[in-house]
Amino acid sequence: MDYGSEDVLQLSGLQHFAFCKRQWALIHLEDSWFENGLTAAGRIFHQRAHDAQQRERRGELLILRGVPIFSARLGLSGQCDVVEFRLDPQGINLAGEGGLWRPYPVEYKRGSPLSQRSDEMQLCAQAICLEEMLCCPIPEGAIFYGQPRRRTPISFSEPLRQRVVELVTEMHKLRRQGHTPRIKPRPTCRSCSLKELCLPALEKRPKASTYLRRAWEE
Repeated sequence: MDYGSEDVLQLSGLQHFAFCKRQWALIHLEDSWFENGLTAAGRIFHQRAHDAQQRERRGELLILRGVPIFSARLGLSGQCDVVEFRLDPQGINLAGEGGLWRPYPVEYKRGSPLSQRSDEMQLCAQAICLEEMLCCPIPEGAIFYGQPRRRTPISFSEPLRQRVVELVTEMHKLRRQGHTPRIKPRPTCRSCSLKELCLPALEKRPKASTYLRRAWEE
């Protein structure tokens, strides 16, 4: 199934969705956004990754920054922080460059790896977009974390790819329904920039129907 242009979602939203479906809906369905110190630092970190020269050659390594990407199959569009192309006999032709080149996407994150693997899914979705655009397999990429300032290689395994497809399918479904999911409060809610809008503590309270039923039973 290919999605039409009116159905395309922001690829960056996949990281939000994998981290917290309610956060994604508040941002991408309800156009709600508040910035705190963590999100501001992350935004500046990404700007630095994109501000460098757009095309950089280092011997057998070609570096492109801020690369626009799109997938009709996933119904996603977005931008890669960095795509490195390495000379490789199994690679592809690039305009203006001799030889064959294999793409290697690199995502930049300000903090440290997340237990939800949401960063990995975002990078994998970028790879799927690039594969569709360039017609070549991309088995691996990397995430550069500002803490501890080193790359983490990510293998785009079949289970990871399937999980990306499942989440993106659910994102499109919620978008069509215009539905913002409820959540159970988690420790990570305390650092969320949308916590005042989301009010996760209210989720601990019983529904009005539950309260009335209990009152009637008493």
